[in-house]
Amino acid sequence: MAENMVILSRTFDFTKWIVQVTANFPKNQRFVITKRLQDATLDFYESIIQANQGMRSKRFSQLKTADSYLEIARHYIRLSHQMGWLSDGQYLHGSKAVAEIGRLLGGWIKQSAS
Repeated sequence: MAENMVILSRTFDFTKWIVQVTANFPKNQRFVITKRLQDATLDFYESIIQANQGMRSKRFSQLKTADSYLEIARHYIRLSHQMGWLSDGQYLHGSKAVAEIGRLLGGWIKQSAS
């Protein structure tokens, strides 16, 4: 259960960072890439909260859904960097955060599968 708290904490920090950094994206992207990246991040956060609170029988499928949202966020972060909306440092920070959260999520998925 303590590992679940770590992923929730890291995801909270990552979500906060995404909301802050996307505020600087071009205004013409606010309802396109910005929204999609924020939505994927928020959907991921909601999915792991639900998995943490939900019944064990549904946890595995909720975690797999969360994994999909994290992968979507990873691709939007890469696209944002390629478009020049994230600096190299921001991209590195975001990529490291996603990788760490992904490792934590992978461990939780393995634990839930057994």
